[in-house]
Amino acid sequence: MSEVPEERRIALVDLLDRVLAGGVVIVGDVVLSVADVDMVRISLRTLISSVRAIAEDQWIEQQGIEQQGIEGP
Repeated sequence: MSEVPEERRIALVDLLDRVLAGGVVIVGDVVLSVADVDMVRISLRTLISSVRAIAEDQWIEQQGIEQQGIEGP
């Protein structure tokens, strides 16, 4: 088995920190079929992010809305 170069190694904690800081969306489809007839189709979507990142985004968005209200039409 070949070794991964030192600069490409990343600790699990660092990877988790990067994912939670930026967020990740996971999308998938599950189809249950019998005799090539689709019986059930389920679309799955999930967002994984930290509460802090979501709160900061909402705060920034709210500040933009307030700035537009102050400047007027």
